[in-house]
Amino acid sequence: MTDSIQISDFTAQATSGQEVSLSGLRGRQVVIYFYPKDHTPGCTTEGQEFRDAHAQFAAANTVIFGVSRDSLRTHENFKAKHEFPFELISDPDEELCKLFDVIKLKKQHMGIERSTFLFDAEGKLQRSWRKVRVAGHVAEVLTAAQELQQK
Repeated sequence: MTDSIQISDFTAQATSGQEVSLSGLRGRQVVIYFYPKDHTPGCTTEGQEFRDAHAQFAAANTVIFGVSRDSLRTHENFKAKHEFPFELISDPDEELCKLFDVIKLKKQHMGIERSTFLFDAEGKLQRSWRKVRVAGHVAEVLTAAQELQQK
């Protein structure tokens, strides 16, 4: 589904010492997926599925970034343990979470609602998925990225 929110440029800290900005990624499609917490079952499965489809995303000129509130240190461990070929963005102050409006009431606390966003090569938001269920999700995002690249 298309999302009506407009995402302004941002800069964030990621694993491998990278500083990521939406404007710095122009020329490539971008997948940004938000997940609740490193080293938890659903988040691990989702990351592994993005890992396993990484070459297909790269062939579609699409880079992937995962985002949670975990620290860069925790992200580095999570990334290394599961051999993720993409970077993870640390958002401890919830700046990106707020920009993308992914902080929601979950049972009895506020947390990240699993969500994914696909941007075109000009940095415009093209698709979003909210309240994501992990099963089958990465395949759906990959199909959308491949279709977008062919436009």
